[in-house]
Amino acid sequence: MDFLNFQDLSSEFTVIDVVLVFVLSFALTAFIGWIYKTTHRGSSYTQSFVFTLVLNGMVVALVMMIVGSSIARAFSLVGALSIIRFRNAVKETRDVGFIFFTMAIGMAVGTQFYTLAVVGTIVISLMILLMTRFDWFSRKMANQILRIQVPGDAKFTDLFENLFLKYTTAAELIAVDSVQSGTLTELTYSIGMRKAGLVDRFVSDIKKLNNNNKVTLVTGYHGTDL
Repeated sequence: MDFLNFQDLSSEFTVIDVVLVFVLSFALTAFIGWIYKTTHRGSSYTQSFVFTLVLNGMVVALVMMIVGSSIARAFSLVGALSIIRFRNAVKETRDVGFIFFTMAIGMAVGTQFYTLAVVGTIVISLMILLMTRFDWFSRKMANQILRIQVPGDAKFTDLFENLFLKYTTAAELIAVDSVQSGTLTELTYSIGMRKAGLVDRFVSDIKKLNNNNKVTLVTGYHGTDL
């Protein structure tokens, strides 16, 4: 029996083919994981997600080897995998892109398009690094969330207008909530600060007008899970 050939079991792959698929899929998806780690911003990074990316690429490569050119096997796998339910929400939209990235590379390796897999990994990774390095598509001034609590009977319509004109480039009231059984009213604004160094003074001036009640300015919420 030729132990370097799966002719009795598969008639399609040798041991060398299988090892090459697993090694190459691991190497390429591990590189993608490094790209993800290097370009990640915010506080939602988890090591387990990167492990999942690598595992995802290798499993997809295995699935593609199993399916091969058999339509029957393809439909069988679709039926088997349809019972899986994913409960975890994806924290960032870019994570979805990396999941599809590793899936595509796994598919290319599993179908033995090795050159396509390597070139695709390198080119897409370079594009990701380029967009991250030069901060493409970012806004010059990111909006921030400002929450101010005022007494329940306060007339808040124009209460902070002068402060907004002084400290912000734009301010929009987006929510009004009654808190603490109606004794306080919480105002939620979307604002753009003129200068980051004026935040302390801005919050201090607001407290002078809202009877020193709670003031919360969420900076960088676009990169943080709220």
